This record gives sequence, C-alpha cells and structure tokens, in this order.
Amino acid sequence: MNDLVTNIFLIFGGLGLFLYGMKMMMDGLEELAGNRMRIVIEKATSNRFLGVAVGAVVTVIIQSSTATSVMAVGFINSGLMTLSQAITLIMGAHIGTTMTAHLFSFPGITAFAPMFIFFGIITYLFAKRKTVKDFGFILLGVGVLFFGLSVMGGPLRMFANTEGFQAMLYTFKNPFLAILAGFTFTAIIQSSTAATGILVTLYVQGVDIDFTTAAYLVLGISAGTTITALIASFAGKRESKRAALANLLYISIGVVIFGTLISAAPGIPEFFTRTWHSGATQVAMFYTAFKLALTAAFLPFVKHLAALMYTFIPKRTQWVDAKHLVYIKSDSTATPTVAIEQAYNELKRMGTMALINLELAIEAFLSGDEEKKAGVIEGDSSIKYLNKQITSMLMEMEHIESAADMKRLSTLLYIASDFERIAAHAENIAKYNVRTKKKHKPRLSPIALEELSTMGNDVVQMLSLTLQAFDNPSDEHLQKIFDLEDTVNALDKLYTENHIKRHKTEKSDPRGGVAFVGMVSDLERVADHAKNIAYYFQDRAV
Repeated sequence: MNDLVTNIFLIFGGLGLFLYGMKMMMDGLEELAGNRMRIVIEKATSNRFLGVAVGAVVTVIIQSSTATSVMAVGFINSGLMTLSQAITLIMGAHIGTTMTAHLFSFPGITAFAPMFIFFGIITYLFAKRKTVKDFGFILLGVGVLFFGLSVMGGPLRMFANTEGFQAMLYTFKNPFLAILAGFTFTAIIQSSTAATGILVTLYVQGVDIDFTTAAYLVLGISAGTTITALIASFAGKRESKRAALANLLYISIGVVIFGTLISAAPGIPEFFTRTWHSGATQVAMFYTAFKLALTAAFLPFVKHLAALMYTFIPKRTQWVDAKHLVYIKSDSTATPTVAIEQAYNELKRMGTMALINLELAIEAFLSGDEEKKAGVIEGDSSIKYLNKQITSMLMEMEHIESAADMKRLSTLLYIASDFERIAAHAENIAKYNVRTKKKHKPRLSPIALEELSTMGNDVVQMLSLTLQAFDNPSDEHLQKIFDLEDTVNALDKLYTENHIKRHKTEKSDPRGGVAFVGMVSDLERVADHAKNIAYYFQDRAV
C-alpha cells in the first residue's frame, strides 16, 4: 500500500515537472523567437497550404499549439488575418504538436535529462547576452521536461501492473470509454503533449497496451486539447469564439470519423502494428497520420467551415435594423407641415445614433477593440443612409406655401448634414491606430490617454445636451451647450500645447502623436457641429 501511494506521488510529481519544463521551454522560445514567429504568422496569408505549413513549423519551434492558435486569433482581431486563414494555421498547429510524440518515443531519451539541465543552468546563469541566456533557459526546460518523464517512468510501469490498471485497460476496449478517458484527462491537465507523453512513456517502459486502445486514447487526447482554447475564448471577442469553435468542431468530426473507421476496418490498426515494431513509434505515427489525414480532408473546405462559424456565432451589431426610416412614410400623403414634422423626428433618431456611434468610437480608440471599430464603421454607414433618405425627402417636397415651413425645411437639411459629419468624425476617431500590432500596447502615454478621455467625455455630454434641445430648446439649456463648446475649445488648445511639450521632452511613437492630434481635431469639429445645431434652435429656426 505504501509503495502504491509513493508511486502515485511520483507520477504526479513527474507530471508536474513535465508541465513545468514545457512552460519553461515555451517561455524561453517565446523570448528568443516570439516576435519573429509573429512576423512569420502575419505573412502566412497568401494561401491555405502555406498557412498549414507555417502553423506546423511554428508549433514545432515553440512547442505549443495553443500559443500558435492564440497568435492567429490576435491577428484576426487586429484585421491582419481572416478567420479562414487562422483556421489553416490551427490545422498546421495540430500537425506540429504531434512531433513531440516522436521525440518521446526514442528509447533512452530521458537519459539526457541531466546533461540538458546542467548545460542549461550554466548557460542561463553565466551567459551575458540575452539570446544566449534564453537558449540556456530553453535547454533547462527540455532537461526538466525529460527528467519529469524519467521520474514518471518507473512508477508508471509498476502502477500499470496493478489489477486496477489492468481492469481499466480492459474497459478501454470500449471505444467510447477510451476516447472519453483521453478527452477528460487532457482537458484536466490542459496539455495534449503531456497526455501523449505519458501514453508513449508507458510503451517505452514496456507496458502492454493494445494498439487499438491506444489509438482511441489518442483520438480522445486530440479532442481534449481543444477545450483549453474554448474555455479561454469565453472571455474573448466573438472572433476568438469562432476560431475556438471551429477548432473543436474540426477535431470532433475527425474523432468520430476515424473512431468509426478503426472499428469498421481492422486493417488500419494492423497497418501500424505491422509497419513499426515499437509500440511507442506506432502511437506517434498514428497521431501524426490522424492529424495529416484530417487536415487533408478539411483543407478544401476551410472557407465553408469559417462561414459555418458565422452562422453559429453571427456578427453582433446594434445597427442591424438601423437602415430604415421609422417616422417618414414613403407613400404618405401628408401635408408639408406634417411631413416636415416626420423629418424632424427622424433627425432626432439620426442624432441619437450619431451620439451612440461617437461613444462607441471613443471606446474603440482607447481600447483598440476591433469589433467596436467595426461597429462604428457600420453605424456611420447607417447614418449616411438616413441622411440620404431624409435629404431626398426634404428636397423633393412640393407645394410649400408657408415661409415658416420653408425656413424649417432648410434648417433640417443643415442639421442632417451636421449629424452626418459628426458620424464621419466618429469613424475617423475609431480608425486611428493608437495601439501596437504585436503587443497591443498604447502608443500614447497614460497622461495623453487621460486627456483624450476627458475631452471625449465633454464632447459626448455636449452632443447629448444638443439632442435634448429637440425637446427642450430653452435659452438656459442652449447656454449649457455653448459653455461646453468654450470648454472644448480651451481643452483643444491646452492639450495640443501639452502634446507638443511632451513630444519635445519625452521619447514617443510618432504614430501615437498623429493619432492624438487627429482625435483632438475630430472632437473639436464634433463640438462645432453640435454648436451649429444649438444655434438653429436659438434662432427658433427649428
């Protein structure tokens, strides 16, 4: 009993070392080649085959299919890559992650662990150049990983001889239970590399596991590794959810198809057992063959898979039903006075949309959120549509005999133009590239971002008061708008001067400076258009 408990502790301890060694190796590789890998991935957009190849190579280098997938999703969110292109990278990542199984299948590979640890720690501690230190950290991670495997090896062999383990293997002759076991274990430890490493180590230690059972376990491990990305996507953007769901669906379909083929065609397992003598090699080769065959089967349908993801998770926007008129009826036989009142209400709705779009644009600017930016662009399109429809209706109006109606019609045309220009400035604000592509860090200092946020809040408040003037055009209310416009003008001058001073005394990104000046200018112009509308109310022209 004591030996069994000791072996269980050693297995878990070895697994912990293995996972920690993997993390060390991945962190070291990220430091050594992370930026280069991102550049390579960014450029892998020309065709599907290149995407798969790059995904596989990058994953072999950084030893993490999850990290490759995360980088791909980051490029989707930044607009540098489509969902289809990201899926090809994820397919390649699945192929690349199988290479470690081949490495673990070499007999005696764990004997090199002490050597890797020794040279790794010496290099890491005493090297002066950062690249050499990073390389030493990678060697240290490889050594810890192999040492974890060696710690698990003996206890796994002894544990495999127990009646309980043998009974478990017998239940795994049921394909569903074997796949479920591989899926559950991988989902818990969140590493398909560790799961396949344990399976291959059992073979290396001489544990007799039926190859068909091992194949089902590999299928379950492949499905289990998709859960980590799926869970991580819950807190992410909708595009990351689509990529994670595509990953899960792609692998799940493959597991069902290959699981059925293995059961229906005994010749498939026999091919692997006849071709390779070593059980560990058989498992590694099946793992790679499964991922290669799955990629070959799905690659021609990548665009269809991406389109299906948009069916499951459609684009979310508040402007879906915005491109229509609510108050103006095209077949209306209303008098000019009534028709102008309808246009007045439609303009109020248009102004509300412009306010929402401005708030969304400022949020998109400060956060770098690509989905919000897309929402602003779509909102601008809806506002342009309303402007065109309202303007056309007013311009085509006939039989206007009242001078008051004519003056009001002319004023409404000006207001429509002001709201359309406000929406255009909001789109400009959303499009400023204020964050870096690689690490998504702001190109502006916290002080500069705070200044823009303050000015943005004042302009939003001013536009909100302008919309309230449609219901309350009192002189007192309008004066609040004019006072705020003076405040915005003062902030425009102050913040521009502050920016010039910072530019002279601090190191700054020129692109951030362009975005700062551009946003200040756009906010000031929005305030001008809001003031114009307030003047129309002051002149009682509305």
